[in-house]
Amino acid sequence: MKSQMIDKPVMIITGTRKGIGKYLAEYYIEKGFIVIGSSRGDNGFKMNNYNHYCLDVTDEISVKNMFSEIRKKYGRLDICINNAGIASMNHILLTPFKSAYDIINTNFIGTFLFCREAGKIMKNNGYGRIVNFTSVGTKLKIEGEAIYTASKAAVENLTEVLSREYSDFGITVNAIGPTPIKTDLIRSVPKEKIENITKRLAIQRLTENKDISNVIDFFLKKESNFITGQIIHLGGA
Repeated sequence: MKSQMIDKPVMIITGTRKGIGKYLAEYYIEKGFIVIGSSRGDNGFKMNNYNHYCLDVTDEISVKNMFSEIRKKYGRLDICINNAGIASMNHILLTPFKSAYDIINTNFIGTFLFCREAGKIMKNNGYGRIVNFTSVGTKLKIEGEAIYTASKAAVENLTEVLSREYSDFGITVNAIGPTPIKTDLIRSVPKEKIENITKRLAIQRLTENKDISNVIDFFLKKESNFITGQIIHLGGA
């Protein structure tokens, strides 16, 4: 397949079936981006300049095939937003091995795979923006979230190291750490726990979608080419 002549920026967003990922896909399509989304299931919406891949972000073969198709179709990739993530909030003594394995795999290995494959395409064009998702939980050391926060701490370290490894290729790598936001990720969390988390913030409220897109917009600006390896936690965590 011969790549098309594309004059719009090409963006990948993981976890676009619902929540933050779906919001970001719709937001950036409205801003004129070509958005390539992914999730384990169909996202259920159709929009111009949107393509969707049903895959598991931890499946290396599927991820590599996806990036191969993107390279052939568009010949470029400008932005990769690693939003896909899962959580299971239990005391460490009550955390099953499978839960720990799945969380580390999805949150860290999935991010690693997309950062690696995105970097290969971006390197060839001498330009790229990678934005990873962490959590204020890594700073607040929230009880009952040992595995989740550990997975996000690994993402933060990966972000910082890749910012150095990719700097010569014109690629910046940064991360955003939202406070709790009204998505399925916190639906089963007791209200009292959410309130206790927000009380530990300088600005005591939940994150809104616009707070996230505001920070990502800053990372994506061409003028932000000197901003890399940064972890921005929202709410003054």
